Amino acid sequence: MTPRPRVRPGFLLVFAREFNWFRRRPFLLFLTTALPLLLMGLLAAVFSAGLATRLSIAVLDQDSTDLSRRIIRMVDATQDTSVALAVSDLAEGRQLILSGEVHGLLLLPRNLERDVLSARRPEVVFFYNTQTMTTGNLVLRGINSAIPSVAAGIRLSLRTAQGEPVDAAQAALAPVPVQVNPLFNPSLNYAHFLLAALMPSILQVVIVTTMAYSLGLDVETRHRLRILRRLGGGLWPALAGKILPYTLIFLAVLAIADLVLFGLLDMPLRGDRWLLLLAGTLFILANQFIGVLLALLLRPMASAISIGSLFVVPAFGFMGIGFPRIGMNGFAYHYGQLIPGTWYLMARIDQTIRGTPLDLSWKPILVLLFFVILLASLAALRLEAMRSRNRRQASALREAAR
Repeated sequence: MTPRPRVRPGFLLVFAREFNWFRRRPFLLFLTTALPLLLMGLLAAVFSAGLATRLSIAVLDQDSTDLSRRIIRMVDATQDTSVALAVSDLAEGRQLILSGEVHGLLLLPRNLERDVLSARRPEVVFFYNTQTMTTGNLVLRGINSAIPSVAAGIRLSLRTAQGEPVDAAQAALAPVPVQVNPLFNPSLNYAHFLLAALMPSILQVVIVTTMAYSLGLDVETRHRLRILRRLGGGLWPALAGKILPYTLIFLAVLAIADLVLFGLLDMPLRGDRWLLLLAGTLFILANQFIGVLLALLLRPMASAISIGSLFVVPAFGFMGIGFPRIGMNGFAYHYGQLIPGTWYLMARIDQTIRGTPLDLSWKPILVLLFFVILLASLAALRLEAMRSRNRRQASALREAAR
């Protein structure tokens, strides 16, 4: 009988063992692949429209003249708003806003046309919900684009009717014209900035919790950690073989998410794709070492997972997407600086939407590299401390046995 060849311990053995774990532990496979992809797919479906349009509003027309009807048509013709209902009084309009059936109420007062033609300044009133800032700002933008256009047209007609030349009348209406040029996301597509930030936020939580769980299984007892070290032929090849399979899997997950963003949702890629890949790799490694460090420091494993979740779950609020970081208080600002996702998002926006030159893009890359080196060094120190402690305990046991 031919003796079975002995497998040499080393990096490859631990690397292969880790992939074998996915077959033995379906939950780990679900946590690393299916869960982030499902969440990202759900978010992509939510934001696939890019921009909310035709938000419904109600109108209270107390004037019922050609001018008021013209204003209503102009408001309804904007991309942002749709005149869905006509109400008979303010109470009915308020009830519709409170019920969420409409996002605003436009009040056109009595004698509107008469006052406008008499060169008075009647007030058109618009009520909207500022608690929901996105929809509130969108319907306000629709009103602000429609009403001034109607008013300017009327003033222009009045001036030309009085014999003023058209050019002079137009110049008088807008003495200092302002040319507005939105940069980098002119269509205000929400998928291009909000979804692009949400996806790394989700992946960050998954990476930290997965690494805390996976490494926690090995370091939960000294016996398992010893097995891992023997399989790797040493502590460092064992740790590298343990971490690298997850790095490759998370890179694949991030690549799939980016394919959806760049391919299906038309997000621009104006920067350097290799720099984007480097930033993504450092981002994944930094979060992996956070999970590794937590697994090495905390017992039981559930505590490491819980603390890791508490640390990175609020990351989206501190990364400066929903609210600018410069406006945050000191705690929130520095908390954001401690999260790898903040710097990855900065590098990501630079290399996708903004197309920032390389000489201006290195800061977030270097910070991410610093995170990786620092966290890996701390993990190494912790492992060395654990090994020294185990040696002392083993030596003490041998001395006691003599």
